[in-house]
Amino acid sequence: MISEPGKISKITTHVLHEMKHLGRKIAMLTAYDYSFAKILDAAEIDVILVGDSASNVMAGHTSTLPITLNQMIYHATSVMRGVTRALVVVDMPFGTYQGNSKNALFSAIRIMKESGADAIKMEGGREIIESVDRILSAGIPVMGHLGLTPQSIHKFGTYVVRATEEKEALKLVEDARLLDEAGCFGIVLEKIPAKLATEVTKEVKAITIGIGAGGGTDGQVLVLHDMLGINTDFSPRFLRRYHNLHEEVSKAVISYIHDVKANDFPNEKEQY
Repeated sequence: MISEPGKISKITTHVLHEMKHLGRKIAMLTAYDYSFAKILDAAEIDVILVGDSASNVMAGHTSTLPITLNQMIYHATSVMRGVTRALVVVDMPFGTYQGNSKNALFSAIRIMKESGADAIKMEGGREIIESVDRILSAGIPVMGHLGLTPQSIHKFGTYVVRATEEKEALKLVEDARLLDEAGCFGIVLEKIPAKLATEVTKEVKAITIGIGAGGGTDGQVLVLHDMLGINTDFSPRFLRRYHNLHEEVSKAVISYIHDVKANDFPNEKEQY
């Protein structure tokens, strides 16, 4: 059995499975740099996702597709320098695992060796199961991702809720079973009906992490820049903003500009 919250020195996949067994919810957020990772880890977040969403919030792209393996490793390495407790999962970027299981294993090994992260995450079900099997066979923990899979945005053509029709819902359940049976320790369920997410959660041994999938999953994940209100252009129903850093930072910058131009900064105490 795991110890009480706050007394766990390091979150592992085993700890996460124990949390599922005990009904303890799992909190997960994204991070892409040392400073924010250190803050999240000190606050005792359970899981940090070095998401390919860095392509959007850090680089300004309109999708996750452009980010490269080298860039993901850079972000993951920066995050790892700030973490001692949380389990760190790194997204496998688009093009590093689809259709070529040998390339998938090579990419996963690079992420693990060069960043020191704890696990990798991949989008898809049956279509990537060969890559999942090969990576797991090397002893690398894998988290799956089903429902709305942003790397397939050009296939979907929209970010609307997925698996609302019976055929797609049945495929999602089948894919979840495949990932679970293969040995994935967790599965992200993105933007699917809450009832379906709850059903999958009850059926699989893997932990389930929801984003726009209701409260019946084992845990939740949000993009840090969204929940802190740094990014104000994205406002889906599932997003709860816990702060408005965009406004706070803007005010601070405006005050700084004013003080510099008014010759008020630096004052006598702020110089040598």
